[in-house]
Amino acid sequence: MIDGNVIACRYCENLHRARGGRGRPVNRENWDDLRFLLAVAEAGSVNGAARALGVNHATVLRRIAAYEAATGITVFDKTARGYSVPADRQAIVAAAREVDSAVQALQRVLRGSLAPVSGEVVLTTTDSLAQIVLPPVIADLQRAAPDLKFDIISTNAHLDLGRTQADIAIRAAKSLAEGLVGEAVAPLKFRVYRGRGAGQGRWLGLAGSTGAAPVARWLEGVAGGGIATRADSFLVLRELVALGQGQAVLPAYVGDPDPRLEPVPEIAVPDLAEIWVASHADLAEVPRIARVRRLLAAAIAARRAAIDGTLRERADAAGAG
Repeated sequence: MIDGNVIACRYCENLHRARGGRGRPVNRENWDDLRFLLAVAEAGSVNGAARALGVNHATVLRRIAAYEAATGITVFDKTARGYSVPADRQAIVAAAREVDSAVQALQRVLRGSLAPVSGEVVLTTTDSLAQIVLPPVIADLQRAAPDLKFDIISTNAHLDLGRTQADIAIRAAKSLAEGLVGEAVAPLKFRVYRGRGAGQGRWLGLAGSTGAAPVARWLEGVAGGGIATRADSFLVLRELVALGQGQAVLPAYVGDPDPRLEPVPEIAVPDLAEIWVASHADLAEVPRIARVRRLLAAAIAARRAAIDGTLRERADAAGAG
């Protein structure tokens, strides 16, 4: 059995050493203040830390003041531009980051050891997968396992599964990030689409977290800087294309079913990603999560023809015949 207090004390000792033995050692009662310290260090401001932690401004100020009073060390330089950590105190933040990582690992282990076979599963996926691919999959799973409950977080930003923000991620990627366990269930086919009957149009591109995807980098090379409008959602780009605002690269499952759109046959998009169903390694073998992950993978794989573009290709071939 893992003793959280023992772990906390070890971190307190590490922090004391990181300060070069200066100030008073952190005790068991105030080690939770470290997450407030780390949030301010990462955000660079009290307001940013408050938003990240879901608390108010005054709570962050109080916890930082409590930490500094308890340890006898002023961690931050407070300026009009925000909160900064001087070089001679960076080791404190680094040690606090170790505390945060290990506490998250502890929570995952404890959560996994106590998890029931049935219960709630938190899924995270993109807005387009959540709206187009996932609803019939979830409906199938609910019929197969009625005792399971789902929370679906639709976001194009990648949540940190290491912080247990979600149990399972359904994402498009070339490969899994370190620390994740899962499987690729279908190649993700992209095409360039324009409004039906429209000619060659200006380019619409990707922004935000979606702008870092391999398909966004491919588009930048093809468009040559001639991108008129950008969006962080394929669903938004689909609507712009349908309104005649230009042409965009979209997943086949987004563009193919829409009668307002047609592919641009002159531009072929290479294979850039696959759909993955994955969990953090610490949660991967929890019975409830492993079971749901396998069911999700099988259900999405059963719809592979819509995701990899062959559904349209078969229809086009049948029409040509």
